[in-house]
Amino acid sequence: MNTAATVTLMHRTVLSVIAVISLLSPVNAQVSQSPSTTSPQPIDPNDPNNLRPITQSNSLLSIEGGDRLVKDAEQAVSAQNYPLAAKKLQEARQVYNQLSNFYQELNASFSGIDNRVSDSQRQKALLTAQKRDEATFQLALVHRAQNQPELAVPLLVQIIKSQNPTRDLGKKAYKQLFELGFVDSPYPREGANSSSSSPKK
Repeated sequence: MNTAATVTLMHRTVLSVIAVISLLSPVNAQVSQSPSTTSPQPIDPNDPNNLRPITQSNSLLSIEGGDRLVKDAEQAVSAQNYPLAAKKLQEARQVYNQLSNFYQELNASFSGIDNRVSDSQRQKALLTAQKRDEATFQLALVHRAQNQPELAVPLLVQIIKSQNPTRDLGKKAYKQLFELGFVDSPYPREGANSSSSSPKK
């Protein structure tokens, strides 16, 4: 009888141990999984401790992001994929335009408060505006390659308004308008070229 009772007691003890182990195993599995998860978590923009700079290469709202779109467009043009090139250049224009507007607003906000910050934002506003106009010019050329002068002309006029007809990009845009037959007066004129360049020297 004593032996039977001992066996029964041991049997119950083993079952209890197995039950406890089976209950603990999911916890152990969870604990062991947590250190191995090294994939980056999404960043909460509302978190005040989020100090990640926006100029990282994966950010779209940055000069680097706009440059990346222009590079993609150049590759699409090389492959003669003009619809994709137009899409990428349109996106690049929007990025550069937003950046230019933001930098202009910051320039105005710091004007008279901190000239160093104001000048820095002004330079960035000019840089991004220049990049926007260059992307706009490339987009106009893509539209020309697709026989869509009605889409190219407004872009070229925008460039001239932004750049001024005397600057290189303004002259190139006007030349495109002349080649399209939208304007009938060449600029700069052949005779005026030498006389206009001499006072600058």
